[in-house]
Amino acid sequence: MIMGKIIRIGTRESELAIWQATQVKDLLKQSGIASELVYIKSEGDIDTVTPLYALGVIGVFTKTLDAALLNNRIDIAVHSMKDVPVQLAEGIQQAAVLKRGSYKDILVLHPDLSERNTPFTVNHVSITTPGSKTKDRDNSWSLPLREHTDKPGKPEDVVIATSSFRRIAQWLNRYPRHKIENLRGNVNTRLKKLKESNWHGAIFAAAGLERINLRPKNSIELDWMLPAPAQGAIMVVCREDDDYVFESCQSFNDEETTLCTKIERDFLSALMGGCSTPISALAKVRNGSVTFQGNIASPDGKEILSAGVRSPVADSSKIARTAVEGILSQGGQVVIDKFRNATK
Repeated sequence: MIMGKIIRIGTRESELAIWQATQVKDLLKQSGIASELVYIKSEGDIDTVTPLYALGVIGVFTKTLDAALLNNRIDIAVHSMKDVPVQLAEGIQQAAVLKRGSYKDILVLHPDLSERNTPFTVNHVSITTPGSKTKDRDNSWSLPLREHTDKPGKPEDVVIATSSFRRIAQWLNRYPRHKIENLRGNVNTRLKKLKESNWHGAIFAAAGLERINLRPKNSIELDWMLPAPAQGAIMVVCREDDDYVFESCQSFNDEETTLCTKIERDFLSALMGGCSTPISALAKVRNGSVTFQGNIASPDGKEILSAGVRSPVADSSKIARTAVEGILSQGGQVVIDKFRNATK
């Protein structure tokens, strides 16, 4: 141990980012290692209006912290892992992955939705707290949204907000007549924008809202929506030549989360390589086996190609490649090309 060394933890200034960095600070403290938070504003936080796909989004939330790391302004950076490019910047290494939180997406309804004349309604929902096992009356969690013919308006009047290509594609695949609006900003900002909008709802990552106790009661888990690779996981990175910091982080590296997120990110990398693409992936470990689901969608959601793989943990290094081969055998390259053409 380097006596007297205080590890500088770089973090974005949002409430969620600070929460994540504080978790790392507390974990280091448990090992008797002193640390402090260093606040850095990212490009993704400065511009909260431009859609992510128009920003050249790869690393938009991480590159400022990475630059500070390489310039020796900080010693580690803490990221939402789904925002981290699959290819880390030269000179930076993964130091730890924390135990994964919820990987699910949720739909947060507009607080005044019930007062509107709209064809968009939601079954009676009795869930009041995250994690509750209570279901709505007709047990239709897999289809929480209904279009009622006895209500004024048309299905195409329904507006859902998100800036994620992946969420847009999966939503339009299920509800092709709904409209999508861009929604940017940290979770607090997005919740405020939803409340002030005329949208019917907005899609969030469950983990982000739950970690800072902001998940509204009127939210519904989208069990049918496959998450982004590494969603719900937190990654800690450090400089490649900083052995002290790397070793300091090993005590809280979660091996199962590390394995699952690696498979998911390998799948993403082999298909397209960008963290903003309409590619979804989820790996789970159970009883010595890894179960993997992955898909890729066209930007309009009309096409979704899926692959599923199950393998012993000992053979997990082959899972991503097997899944990619399954996607490509279904015509996946055509879908990839459509996405690239749509974002040029």
